Amino acid sequence: MPDSVRRCLTFATGLVECLCFAGAVFGWASLVFVLKTDSYFSSLCVNATGANATQFLDCSGQDEQFSLVFTIASFMNNFLTLPNGFLFDRFGTTVARIFGIVLYTMGTLMMAFSTSALSNLLFPALSLMAIGGILFLMTNMQVGNLFGSHRSTVITLYNGAFDSSSALFLVIKLLYESGISLHASFLFLSCCSIIHLLRTFFLLPRKFIPYPLPDSYTYGYVSSTNHIGIHKTEDVPRDSDAPVKDGLCVQRSFQECLLSRFFVWHLLWLSVMQLRHYMFIGTLNPMLDRLTAGEPSLVSQYINAFAITQLCGVLCAPWNGLLMDRHKGKPRAPGVSEQEADLQALVLSLFLTALQCVLFSVCASTPYLPLQYLTFILQVLNRSFLYGGNAAFLSVAFPLCHFGKLFGVVMALSAVFSLLQYPCFALVKGVLGGDPLYMNVGLTLLSLAAFIHPFSVYMHCRRRASHLPCLTFCCL
Repeated sequence: MPDSVRRCLTFATGLVECLCFAGAVFGWASLVFVLKTDSYFSSLCVNATGANATQFLDCSGQDEQFSLVFTIASFMNNFLTLPNGFLFDRFGTTVARIFGIVLYTMGTLMMAFSTSALSNLLFPALSLMAIGGILFLMTNMQVGNLFGSHRSTVITLYNGAFDSSSALFLVIKLLYESGISLHASFLFLSCCSIIHLLRTFFLLPRKFIPYPLPDSYTYGYVSSTNHIGIHKTEDVPRDSDAPVKDGLCVQRSFQECLLSRFFVWHLLWLSVMQLRHYMFIGTLNPMLDRLTAGEPSLVSQYINAFAITQLCGVLCAPWNGLLMDRHKGKPRAPGVSEQEADLQALVLSLFLTALQCVLFSVCASTPYLPLQYLTFILQVLNRSFLYGGNAAFLSVAFPLCHFGKLFGVVMALSAVFSLLQYPCFALVKGVLGGDPLYMNVGLTLLSLAAFIHPFSVYMHCRRRASHLPCLTFCCL
């Protein structure tokens, strides 16, 4: 197969994989609607007496349990990215993907065979799907290395597809309403693992796709005279901590990158915005119940609207990539390396992402039902910028040999921070009497901390422009 055809197939099938499978767990709100209909955790609903001595069914305990399922799954999705990153850097693409496929298949099978009597299967099932899905994304992002000047665009596109895959649960919801059971839908997803395996062996390298791409580089299982083998460039190790030359500066060790100011501020940038998104997704159903006075058809309408907007993530993310790649092919200022130019181009992206999050949080905090359509749009726009920008920044600001580990660490630490969503949810249900206004205002103020990171990168670029001595990006 010609290399150009193989690369196009790798890109296209990777996009489909991220779009249709990888981030399905973030469409949880759509699936919750179906699970409630099937009476999952229904034993937690109790009869209660209202202010006018009227009887009603209080299902806050059920909502809290569904929120806990999502909290644990989203935590596992991020926290276990750390060992997954080390696994990827140490053993390469094939081993990491087979591990991810096994986990994802186990998760979909558990979902397929869960019932209202086995509601607790949702906990391991959703978590396994989340862990397997992030491995799909992690192993696909290196495909951007095949496309040189469009590298950041491809990385952000894949992250946008990851966000849009949350619409998978909307498809399952619509199929359910058409008479197709959850059992059948998740069994079909399990069977799709065969496609993932075929792609692993025929359209991806055994180890890694290097960057910059060597001349005449090829990958995948390719025919030769006597055997089927892998191109020798795939055997170059990525996990060495030995310093190597990169442009004007010397790359440092993984530990130095981890303790750098860039990494700390980037972690804060990701953590505060991710917490805001997780809190919004995990509490969307109760929020809509409150704003619609519990009208099921209206709640379903808004849930569908939310899920449909998630499809737009794959359309929004490339704009962030184009924003970061806008300087490619243009002459650089004297003394400015390609890495420095890439970093300068990231400042606007980091700033716009933080600004989007604040606007999204303000709209989400406003208890006006029609405004939530705008909230949904801002949420998917910001989410697509957030995760694409995260991966792109790590690939630009730090040595590529540490990408998997750094990606794992930043996702793991941000996952620990995101555990705050469950006590926040419990606080709203308890002390605040179900009214999330004050909690939303607090999260909006917290989101302002995300502006520190783009300001820090901007100041570094200004210092570099003033011809200060060469500093390694990962030591800043």
